[in-house]
Amino acid sequence: MITLRSYIGGRWVEGSGQRATLVNPSTEEPVAEAGTGGIDFRAAIDHARTVGVPGLRELTFRQRGDLLRALSRLIHAHRDELIAPAMQNGGNTRGDAKFDIDGASGTLAHYAEVGATIGDARVLTDGEGVQLGRSARFHGQHILTPRDGVAVHINAFNFPAWGLAEKLACALLAGVPVITKPATSTALTAYRIALLIIEAKILPEGALTFLAGATGDLLNHLTGQDVLAFTGSSDTGAWLRALPHLIGRSVHVNIEADSLNAAVLTLDAERGTPAYDLFITEVAREITQKAGQKCTAVRRIIVPAPFADAVQEDLAERLAAVKVGDPAHESATMGPLATAQQLRDVRAGIARLRAEADTVFGGDGAVTPLVLEGAAAGKGYFVGPVLLRCNKPDLASAVHSHEVFGPVATILPYDGESRSAAQLVRRGGGTLVVSIYGDDRERLTDLALAIAPYTGRIHLGSSKLAGQATPPGTVLPQMIHGGPGRAGGGEELGGLRGLAFYMQRTAIQGDKPIVEQLARPKG
Repeated sequence: MITLRSYIGGRWVEGSGQRATLVNPSTEEPVAEAGTGGIDFRAAIDHARTVGVPGLRELTFRQRGDLLRALSRLIHAHRDELIAPAMQNGGNTRGDAKFDIDGASGTLAHYAEVGATIGDARVLTDGEGVQLGRSARFHGQHILTPRDGVAVHINAFNFPAWGLAEKLACALLAGVPVITKPATSTALTAYRIALLIIEAKILPEGALTFLAGATGDLLNHLTGQDVLAFTGSSDTGAWLRALPHLIGRSVHVNIEADSLNAAVLTLDAERGTPAYDLFITEVAREITQKAGQKCTAVRRIIVPAPFADAVQEDLAERLAAVKVGDPAHESATMGPLATAQQLRDVRAGIARLRAEADTVFGGDGAVTPLVLEGAAAGKGYFVGPVLLRCNKPDLASAVHSHEVFGPVATILPYDGESRSAAQLVRRGGGTLVVSIYGDDRERLTDLALAIAPYTGRIHLGSSKLAGQATPPGTVLPQMIHGGPGRAGGGEELGGLRGLAFYMQRTAIQGDKPIVEQLARPKG
């Protein structure tokens, strides 16, 4: 068993005192320990500000993009060795581990191209300049400049590679040093990535600080020039947003939280159509990929009532083919949940949903040793896929308010009217993504516009798109990731939009030639 260290002030530091134990979720055997006891977090922030800020600020967007490209290539080159800790500490199958790691390197590569497109500037313009008076000389322009502080990133347990990289890419390209803290329970993959980055000496000193363990009093030292980006539960997100110190100093906070995402089948997409087949394929994948531990996973399956039996039958057939077990066993197609607490939460969540919905596949999620692939009896945080059906979704509560963060989803029949489907989507209180499947353009348009205020992203799955698009659960760096309401109210990525969180928008007004020169300085 190894001890994970933190990279603080330009050196690796081993925390003192009590440490958390990281385990293999398939065997429950300890694999590592981590802790941040005794670490001076104020000194860590000071180092990032005094060394990291100027080191990044002297670079142009193109040069910072070059750093991201090098990071992308580094992670891709070490892909196979990073798969091992993802399987060992995250319970990922080989395919799920690749999904996480490739998402990390792909996002970094995308933002490297964004940097190349911006070029040798150090300032971004926001919109077109405007004439402010009778004379064209009096001119105004909004600009974006890097904040003069640090970006604290607190990431979730389910995507230790991708979650680290997507935040890191936007912050570093914007010119802001990063203090990144992975969820301790599955931190082994993120730790290996941090080791690679530091050893490769790609980034300027102070640009990256890595915390292996709790944040201690770190947040107490943030100021109005700093930002905090959090991915995790809505309860923790709400607690962070309400911290008096963060409020008092106007620290910018971005939250990406729980989401009762929905997949909607339209009335024209009946069984046997390409759109229907695409719907079944993608919903089944979204239920089981990474054992359902994705913030973008489908939780509510909204289908026309006449199609409900067919959807139930076809999804049950797909789920029956899933082989749950130790990811180290080549026949396993779905691994365990990440932690013992996640297993307890999922079991409790299934029981809560069963109070208002019938289980049509998977029972309570219990998996007998006889069907586990390569796993020891009585060991591991395994749960099988569970499909429920709620025939009165208008009267239900839990299916619209409680996310079970595992391979669990509920079929919700509706009358086929777009208005009815939209009402069910809205009951979720705000989602990260909603996917709609069908070929009737009018229905797709009506439904998409009706639900747009309630979700961060809408994925339209039509017959002509089959085989030509990524699934709805894949977060693309070109598109925003976030959502309103219970989804956290935040926004990440979205190409150039992803940089705005790390930059200050300032209005410049004055003599037009001076304003234009200021807004477009070259490196």
